[in-house]
Amino acid sequence: MTNIYAIVLAAGQGTRMKSKLYKVLHPVCGKPMVEHVIDQVSTLNTDKIVTIVGHGAEAVKAQLDGKTEFAVQEEQLGTAHAVMQAEGLLGDKEGITLVICGDTPLIQADTMKALIEHHQQHQSSATILTVHMDQPDGYGRIIRNQEGFVERIVEHKDATEEERKVQEINTGTYCFDNKALFEALKKVSNDNAQGEYYLPDVIEIMKSEGKTVAAYQIDDFEETLGVNDRAALSQAEKIMRRRINLRHMKNGVTIVDPDHTYIGTDVVIGQDTIIYPGTMITGHTVIGEDCEIGPNSEIKDCTVGDRTSIRQSVAYDSAIGSDVKIGPFAHIRPDSQIEDEVRIGNFVEIKKTVFGRGSKASHLSYIGDAEVGKGVNIGCGSITVNYDGKNKHKTKIEDGVFVGCNSNLVAPVTIGKGAYIAAGSTITEDVPGDALAIARARQINKDGYVQKLNHNK
Repeated sequence: MTNIYAIVLAAGQGTRMKSKLYKVLHPVCGKPMVEHVIDQVSTLNTDKIVTIVGHGAEAVKAQLDGKTEFAVQEEQLGTAHAVMQAEGLLGDKEGITLVICGDTPLIQADTMKALIEHHQQHQSSATILTVHMDQPDGYGRIIRNQEGFVERIVEHKDATEEERKVQEINTGTYCFDNKALFEALKKVSNDNAQGEYYLPDVIEIMKSEGKTVAAYQIDDFEETLGVNDRAALSQAEKIMRRRINLRHMKNGVTIVDPDHTYIGTDVVIGQDTIIYPGTMITGHTVIGEDCEIGPNSEIKDCTVGDRTSIRQSVAYDSAIGSDVKIGPFAHIRPDSQIEDEVRIGNFVEIKKTVFGRGSKASHLSYIGDAEVGKGVNIGCGSITVNYDGKNKHKTKIEDGVFVGCNSNLVAPVTIGKGAYIAAGSTITEDVPGDALAIARARQINKDGYVQKLNHNK
């Protein structure tokens, strides 16, 4: 079995992005574009992936830690020079090396696999991934000989009128015999206007030595789109979003308005779930079957059970059970665990809390740093007072507790099983099970007060 290696070019700063963030780290559907490339390459069972880093090397390394090895291009002296930096890791290897740019987030593993298979079938020293374009102005043309092999790559500015009619262009993705690649790289010259070493020159060197250079053509230009500026980034985002939404719809998810629904690449959604417009689902979110999400909900890095509804609400880094109703306008903050059959209503905020089965907070409450048992009712306007200005403290509300409206539970405090909290109470001490706690000033009525007040005016 032939060894497969990959070199991902990710050293450029990307000045046309006009950004403090390095180009390949700009996200497409919630994931940095270079990570899209690495994840697709990883499915090919590669023996080694080497990412060439330069500008923003530490940030790129941190993002891709564990997914690839790295080589540093200290000076950006062209694409051939970038590939040369991998020699210490790959130079002595036998096998096939895929070279791909880190700013092509739409390329798919099936295309790369087909390119490698085409390369093997023709026993080529190099194979170029090409694409058909109806209007190829500005792109390098692939000129083939009578046998269909690549004769040369001609840049648009150097092409004759006849050559400019060719609609097959170079995408910048290549497949090489690894040994032949590094041998040819040593012969690449920087005798050009930019003083740089260009990878396409490797093709000319191999041709001059009588080696076979093939081309594998695809028809979908979108897949080879390189992102060099914000306009192309927006275009890639739109294409990727359409691709992701189509995949979910084919798997049995209803997306009411795909043009206004934003789903990340790693999201999993069960059958017969309905996603309403304006919804964003990102990170490693997993949503069960028969759910209703949205409209205008934002969910990131959450697990959601079956038959749950999340309407016009936000949920981050939390676990939400089955048969739960959330919203509208609720906020589930990180490290929360919402168990089955819970009701979280409008303008309720939950943070770092276990909220037990069948419990409910229907409106206008804040529950933070708490353990809420089963079958608890938290009345309107009630809060857990969890912060003393320096430290956070826990509130424990046991099963079957009834918390009246506008109550303050000052942590640390425990409300025992089955207890009642009278409306308007501020609870500062533990409440025993089955007790009624009343913590408010006694009401006093002043008869005739208004008449006396008016008389004094």
